[in-house]
Amino acid sequence: MKKIIYVCLAVALIGFASCQKKETPKEETKSPMQEKVDEFASVRLTTDLSHLSQNEKELIKTFLEIGQIMDDLFWKQAYGNKTDMDTISDKAAREFAMINYGPWERLNNMKPFVAGFGEKPLGANFYPVDMTDEEYNTLKDKNKDNLYTVIRRDKDGKLVVKWYREEYKEELQKVDKLLEKAITLAEDEGLKKYLVERKKAFQTDDYFASDMAWMDMKKSKLDFVCGPIENYEDRRFGSKAAYEAFILVKDEKWSNDLAKFTSMLPQLQKELPVEAKFKKEIPGTDSDLNVYDVIFYGGDCNSGSKTIAINLPNDERVQLKKGARRLQLKNAMKAKFDKILMPIAEQIMVKDQLKNIKFDAFFSNVTFHEVSHGLGIKNTINGKGSVRKALGNQYSGWEEAKADILGLYMVTSLIEKKQITNITQEDALATFIAGILRSV
Repeated sequence: MKKIIYVCLAVALIGFASCQKKETPKEETKSPMQEKVDEFASVRLTTDLSHLSQNEKELIKTFLEIGQIMDDLFWKQAYGNKTDMDTISDKAAREFAMINYGPWERLNNMKPFVAGFGEKPLGANFYPVDMTDEEYNTLKDKNKDNLYTVIRRDKDGKLVVKWYREEYKEELQKVDKLLEKAITLAEDEGLKKYLVERKKAFQTDDYFASDMAWMDMKKSKLDFVCGPIENYEDRRFGSKAAYEAFILVKDEKWSNDLAKFTSMLPQLQKELPVEAKFKKEIPGTDSDLNVYDVIFYGGDCNSGSKTIAINLPNDERVQLKKGARRLQLKNAMKAKFDKILMPIAEQIMVKDQLKNIKFDAFFSNVTFHEVSHGLGIKNTINGKGSVRKALGNQYSGWEEAKADILGLYMVTSLIEKKQITNITQEDALATFIAGILRSV
């Protein structure tokens, strides 16, 4: 699959979990594992590169090389030795393992599907499999729950903390050289500064400066999200970040249509239907809301299902100073609408409401889901640190639920205020119902 992407830079082939299986002749009998593979639809993602300079096109090639390294690093974090998958004799099972980055089905509570494999460790490969909670709790190292460290055993069997820059030194040295090349190719000053800071971050495990630089990157036609970012893979403590990469090409027209909502974020925060103490923080006004076509997913973001929007950085310090950037992946979003949401709607919605299932409503719901991640509070009201840390491994679920329902509230409110005029409240609500069944 990656070979196709390298040859044709405007195209990426990715799998989406689909609610419909392909029809096959009655005489053909598929194995249960082949049916699992066929639940994913291959979708060709295209974008127009004609407006890019030669340097920008060369940049994409360099980003692809870095993205592949991010993919390899995620394999190490999620499973271990990727080549183990080559030993799976059943072709369909082997293909399904590549989709899932290991022999556990991500869309079925990590259920093992290859004989000989038990349950996936909750801590993936971030911790020793045999590590007990008592061992971890008695480990005296202030960096043990840092996003960018792993826990290993020394030669005496005792737990030790290792920074990512040490654990993945060989791969990150290659990334360093490729980023040096990318910096020389970058023409946009904002992109160049971000790449300079990201290069430093990979070698120091301090991503604050590069996240701040990424927030200032306003005019680049290309975006490259890469590094250890989300903590979903660590289901044990939720404290380790997984490597991933997106390569994105900006859609100027759709981005301009959304620009007005960025300036509205402080007012949207004030209007939240909660007590004042839960909305006292003011979201940064440097927040970005833009639309892109995605041409590469690698690592964490490519495992199992594919995301259709990005809301970053996760660092609360950056969010309070500059807000967040919300990137809507239009071509991936349209593919999920066509391949998943519409077939679901046709099964569950009454006929009279099918007319309310619209891509524009889906786009608005997803957009304001991402906006809602930046609203509310980032720090506890009792002064006991960040909400993320207070909720621990429960944070991700609660945060996504908040964004779902608050996003819908925002869309219906903005329709009422005539700020959103291309859909009705009925469109938003009906599409939301089908969308929830798609994603939850």
